[in-house]
Amino acid sequence: MKLHDLKPAAGSKTRKRRVGRGEAGRRGKTAGRGTKGTGARNKLRPGFEGGQLPLARRVPKLRGFNRAQKEYFALINVGRLNEFPAKALVGPDELRSAGLVKKRGRVKVLGEGEITQALTVRAHAFSLGAVEKIKAAGGTAEVIE
Repeated sequence: MKLHDLKPAAGSKTRKRRVGRGEAGRRGKTAGRGTKGTGARNKLRPGFEGGQLPLARRVPKLRGFNRAQKEYFALINVGRLNEFPAKALVGPDELRSAGLVKKRGRVKVLGEGEITQALTVRAHAFSLGAVEKIKAAGGTAEVIE
């Protein structure tokens, strides 16, 4: 078989139907658009649902909408923990009082940056890189339930 022998499967290529070509034709006069109304006269914009409030406007996508199933974390990088003195216990309350975390609730420590002193870090979640860096500096990472 060669490239010039290839043909599309039977029935996969169909000619475009020409509509609105005379009254006697199968798709003549109104060309299958019915009579009058927006659909007969011009093209409707994408997403138009016939006057019903469109999906894009029904979804509560702006401020104040939180999915109940999703877990939200206040994030902090390992590099920001250098602001605490060596051998200190660093937990969510200490992070909030230092102004490093603003949100209430769960805290996750991420591995961006370098940590220079040994700290005991308590948080609800840690990335693998963060745990490695905290242990390499001589500290411990404790997961809060």
